[in-house]
Amino acid sequence: MSAESPRRRPSPAVYRRRRLVLLVALVAVAALVWLLIAQPWRGAAVEKPAPTPTRSTSTPTPDPMPTGVTTPTESAAPAGPSPEASAEETPTAKPCVARDIAVQAVTDQETYAAGQNPQLSITLTNNGATDCTLNVGTSAQTFTIMSGSDVWWRSTDCQTEPSDMVVLLSAGQTVSSATPLTWDRTRSSVGSCDDTGRQVAPGGGASYHLSVEIGGIASTQSAQMLLY
Repeated sequence: MSAESPRRRPSPAVYRRRRLVLLVALVAVAALVWLLIAQPWRGAAVEKPAPTPTRSTSTPTPDPMPTGVTTPTESAAPAGPSPEASAEETPTAKPCVARDIAVQAVTDQETYAAGQNPQLSITLTNNGATDCTLNVGTSAQTFTIMSGSDVWWRSTDCQTEPSDMVVLLSAGQTVSSATPLTWDRTRSSVGSCDDTGRQVAPGGGASYHLSVEIGGIASTQSAQMLLY
């Protein structure tokens, strides 16, 4: 019988490869166990709450009417959004009477140099003991400029889209125009609204007087202005 040849032992390189494979396997098993326990993917699956939409507000454009007054009813207010009012909040004041309302014609200056255009406004005061309502819309406003007995300009001659605006005037309250009118120092007439060659008012210190009317109540005095 022939003698068996001795069994060869693996080389150190083989031992190192086997240890490396075993270590990788242990790490993979440990990672799998951690994933099953921790389940980190659950946090990513939680839906974020939808952001709450914000409401946009708008502020309504004011009408060029006297400031500091209250509209008695929503239907009487100028076009545009306005706050809703309940029946209890709606004022029940009566219309103003002429004897209680003082209307004043106002100019921004008393003297105007050449090229300066007068700015015209209205001021009114409720001298009565109670609140009252008055239409102060452009449909109820009239500005008249005269030189002696000669009417030079009326705001109603070429007025476009007049509107109503009924407001509540508190007792003792004084209000003024929010936006003045501009007189271009020419003579107005219904038939010359589109005419660029209208007669220019003489200057050189000529005197003109502004009278106003609002809500059917006329100013008791006129406002004088000198044009140069």
